[in-house]
Amino acid sequence: MNKKIITTLVAVTAITTITTGCGKTAKLKTGKDTVVALKKSKITANDLYNEIKKDSIETLIDMMDKKILDKKYKETEEEKKYIQEQIDQIKAYYKDEDSYLAVLKQYFRANSEDEFKETLSIQYKRKQAVKDYVADHIKDDEIEKYYNDNVYGDIKASHILISVNTTDDMSDEDKDKAKKEAYNKVKDIIKELDDGGDFKKLAKKYSEDKSNAKNGGDLGYFNKDEMDSNFWEAALKLEKGKYTTEPVESAYGYHVILKTGEKEKKSLKSMKKKIRETLRDEKMNNDNTLFYDTLIAIREENKMTFGDDELKKLYDEYMENLIKQAKSGASNQQ
Repeated sequence: MNKKIITTLVAVTAITTITTGCGKTAKLKTGKDTVVALKKSKITANDLYNEIKKDSIETLIDMMDKKILDKKYKETEEEKKYIQEQIDQIKAYYKDEDSYLAVLKQYFRANSEDEFKETLSIQYKRKQAVKDYVADHIKDDEIEKYYNDNVYGDIKASHILISVNTTDDMSDEDKDKAKKEAYNKVKDIIKELDDGGDFKKLAKKYSEDKSNAKNGGDLGYFNKDEMDSNFWEAALKLEKGKYTTEPVESAYGYHVILKTGEKEKKSLKSMKKKIRETLRDEKMNNDNTLFYDTLIAIREENKMTFGDDELKKLYDEYMENLIKQAKSGASNQQ
């Protein structure tokens, strides 16, 4: 539905609300004015409004969110970049102007690129508002728990890597054989270490990680998110100066790991912002309906009320449908 039609109706004639036994219905004060006259009948402004509102809920929501979000989220360079990237992607597929405009009208209810930019601006600001709202509602005890359970000081380690030499066309039996060979080779290296071998020399001799083998397998300092999870867990458990007594399997093969250093973890105060963002992202990734539930909450906090019961019903049904689609994984966030 064209936004300009609704906007023009509202601008030309003020709306009042009439309460009847059937509920509230918004009526134009001069709603009996004729929009179109026919030989033996006419179409009034109220007739047109009642017809338009049946198909206008998406436009109404866009108008409502624009009023809410434009107050808090001023246009930024990042938003401009986002809008231009979306436009460029569509234009890359629909190079001629007529096809491009037809796509905007069919899929985005936009009659021009300017209208499409308005739609993209609302989409961008919705995402920002939801992210901010979810982050603001994360409790301090959630942040503290995450800090205690998941934040660590940087670890410094060296390693010796033996790769598993397999190819996609190998049989399962041959793949298992290759894994066993790599595993046993690492076991032999650990035995050399147990017998007093020098880790740096053994890394230079055996390690297949050529990026650091010449440096004795030194990986420098790293943290949890920068390393394979199995590798990280094994390194974390080690005491400084100790090496793993069993081969450690990762996505790259099998390792011997020597822990050479460990730093104190950063303070809760310095990590609070980052943890809040991490928890926000986790919540949004783990709950497909959170985006829409949050938009509903933002509108309600802005005292959203409807002067027309039918529009309220259409809104509720529309949002319920979006939530159902999100649960099934079929929804695109708007």
